[in-house]
Amino acid sequence: MQVILKEDIENLGLTLDIVDVKPGYARNYLIPRGVAALATPKNRAKLAEIIEHRKEEDAKLIKEANEKIEKLKTITLNITAKAGTGDKLFGSINNSNLAEELAKQGLDIDKKYIKIPGNTIKRLGNYSAKVRLHRDVEFDYDFAVVPEATEAPAKAKAEDNNTAEEA
Repeated sequence: MQVILKEDIENLGLTLDIVDVKPGYARNYLIPRGVAALATPKNRAKLAEIIEHRKEEDAKLIKEANEKIEKLKTITLNITAKAGTGDKLFGSINNSNLAEELAKQGLDIDKKYIKIPGNTIKRLGNYSAKVRLHRDVEFDYDFAVVPEATEAPAKAKAEDNNTAEEA
């Protein structure tokens, strides 16, 4: 069933997107809450009018989104995480972790605009996330999940023990 979104919904779409959802989700959740409308021919015509009226505003939003994407292309990101044997993480990495790391690099992107395939990462390695800042602006961002350095704290602890023994 196709619906037109009236507001941004995480892991589904952005305002004024036409998306396919299961009929029960549309009838029981989206439409009663007023966050979506059925994509009937009449509603599609209204959507086309709204998009036509918003062209100038959309051009500005697209320009801002493209600027963020250009900045994103310059950022190489390695997310550190605690890992056990076999490259399995203790916990997981998700879109909010990626948004936090990007914010540390000086680029604020809301987590709802980031989509990681499978929603969570549970192993070390290289991954790609889809960053969708506008209906017409998408970018596949590549990043890596690397293990935290565990030897350095162990050596520091051993050195602390040696200095304590000498005193």
